[in-house]
Amino acid sequence: MSTAIIPSRRSSFLAAFFGIAVTVAFVSYPKAAFEASLAGLRLWFDVVLPALLPFFAMSEILMGLGVIHAVGVLLEPLMRPVFRIPGVGAFAVAMGLASGYPLGAKISGRIRRDGLCTREEGERLVSFANTADPLFMVGAVAVGMFGLVELGAVIAVAHYISAILVGFGMRYHARGRMATPDDAPRGRLFRRALDALVDARRKDARPFGELFRDAVRESINSMLFVGGCIMMFSVLIRVLTDAGAVHLLAAGLKTILPWAGLDPDLALSLIKGAFEITLGSQEAGAAEAPLFDRTVAASLIIGWSGLSVHAQVAAMVYGTDIRMGPYLMARLSHGILAAAFTWLLYPWLAGHLEAVETAAMTAFPAFFARAPFPLLWAGSAMAGLLLLAVMLAISLVLYGLRRVVIFRVR
Repeated sequence: MSTAIIPSRRSSFLAAFFGIAVTVAFVSYPKAAFEASLAGLRLWFDVVLPALLPFFAMSEILMGLGVIHAVGVLLEPLMRPVFRIPGVGAFAVAMGLASGYPLGAKISGRIRRDGLCTREEGERLVSFANTADPLFMVGAVAVGMFGLVELGAVIAVAHYISAILVGFGMRYHARGRMATPDDAPRGRLFRRALDALVDARRKDARPFGELFRDAVRESINSMLFVGGCIMMFSVLIRVLTDAGAVHLLAAGLKTILPWAGLDPDLALSLIKGAFEITLGSQEAGAAEAPLFDRTVAASLIIGWSGLSVHAQVAAMVYGTDIRMGPYLMARLSHGILAAAFTWLLYPWLAGHLEAVETAAMTAFPAFFARAPFPLLWAGSAMAGLLLLAVMLAISLVLYGLRRVVIFRVR
């Protein structure tokens, strides 16, 4: 499915120059590079690895067992007419929204490799399914970086509304072309779902022990690459900061931000966020700017997600013909929409959530006295299952309405 791209002479020179420049920069600032690499390693080992590894492994297992194929049949009546992606993509969307970067991209790449979608459908899917998770937005950003848990709902609501709009907008990508005509499926829905499960399991044919081994091994390899990306971009940003390049870019951005209605002191956080989502969000939380402006900037950074995440996505879809251009445009649109919805929702939502939070802490003091990270992790996992259940209910309703309409016409 992949197409080999032969680099031009100019691009070869530029790539070589960039590689040499980065290597020289790392060697020139050894202490900063080591400290940043260690900080990235801790972030990966303490947060990213335990949060994502179980989901990575289970997605591979469910794919091998044929469960995702059955879910695809059940959710076809929703995903195909609304988002112009096959029903099997609903699993990638639900897991991506609940578990965050880059799980949605990993599942999307696997779906394309297995031939369950076309290139255009895969590009729509990876643009829609690869989003931030509530664990990061509420636990890391709102609580850990801003110290205000009520901001988590503001950022999350704006983020997910924007994600749905981006997914709907991507239905027009490649003029909405799909592999098969949008005709009414024949046969009972649940019977076809069970048949799809059995057929997929027979084609895979691996014993469960071998399937489990392969899932864990591939997930570990993917997580090692994610950790490497986090460390490399942490070092790159630290070296560029110590060399003065980041501050130089921020000085130029400061002249533009007032035109967008944002405080100029947020320029540094936006520059760092362009490279790495965590560092940019952390800088936004500590910036000398009004809380409203800092929240809008954080939403923009989270929606864009940073070059580090984009590199991870590129690796997850490697070996397919999915292009990164549509994905990058979707991420830019997502960031702008998330910032706009945060600007709209913040004045109303933040005040109401503060009262709700106070009442909840009074009613359930033992719950809020516990460590928030495991609770948020469990909530993130349940969010994926709940989202799948909601999507399934909508799909069944659409399927039922469609059959009634077809029956009346005929």
